Amino acid sequence: MKEAVQILLVEDNKNDAELAMRTLKKNNISNQVFWVKDGAQAIDFLFAKGEFSERNINHTPKVVLLDLKLPKKDGIEVLREIRNSEELKQLPVVMLTSSKEEKDMVKSYDLGVNSYIVKPIDFDDFTKAIKDLGYYWLVMNQSPKKVSL
Repeated sequence: MKEAVQILLVEDNKNDAELAMRTLKKNNISNQVFWVKDGAQAIDFLFAKGEFSERNINHTPKVVLLDLKLPKKDGIEVLREIRNSEELKQLPVVMLTSSKEEKDMVKSYDLGVNSYIVKPIDFDDFTKAIKDLGYYWLVMNQSPKKVSL
């Protein structure tokens, strides 16, 4: 994996992941989307461990689209590890989930999620949400460059 990934999509539902990737590519928002299917893979990817040990750890994604209910490690655990990492704590993370539960939302914000989006059920609404998310985080949002102290 030589080129930088702009969006890390962490999603265990194959249909949602494929629709999200297709929508982003169709709207020319990002050709550099990488999909992992569980929380453990997300951590390995972000920290360049395991199957991703050859990945350049300095190529941090611009945003992580993170599902809440995941196998191996759930989205809360992944978010916690990101926020506890000195290198990744400023990485934008968007919780993209079907959970409307207040406790999930509160826990996510307590841990420093940048945004909490409930996945629309309607196909057109889902594709519009993904398009808008991609546009905002890759085009509109300004993130600080890494500065050595």
